[in-house]
Amino acid sequence: MKAKTPRTWRSGTEPVTARSDLKLRFLLSVVFTPFFALCTTGFALWAAHSNGRSVPTDGTLTVFAIACGVLTLVAAADLYVVVRRRRTEL
Repeated sequence: MKAKTPRTWRSGTEPVTARSDLKLRFLLSVVFTPFFALCTTGFALWAAHSNGRSVPTDGTLTVFAIACGVLTLVAAADLYVVVRRRRTEL
């Protein structure tokens, strides 16, 4: 049997009916939002209580706190999107 050629060519490689796994995204967002929030708080407190000669420096700890804060916001935004999509789709 010979394979049929599609009438229109798609440029992407994903299937036409591809969907995001909302349950997994929900689980990951629920786990990592508080985790990153705790890491943000921990690094910020560590940076506030470190002296100028400690290793890692307070600048490095501040960068880690900012990075964890950004990841907290991303995880919280994804949690909001997933909850909204689950209410409309499921």
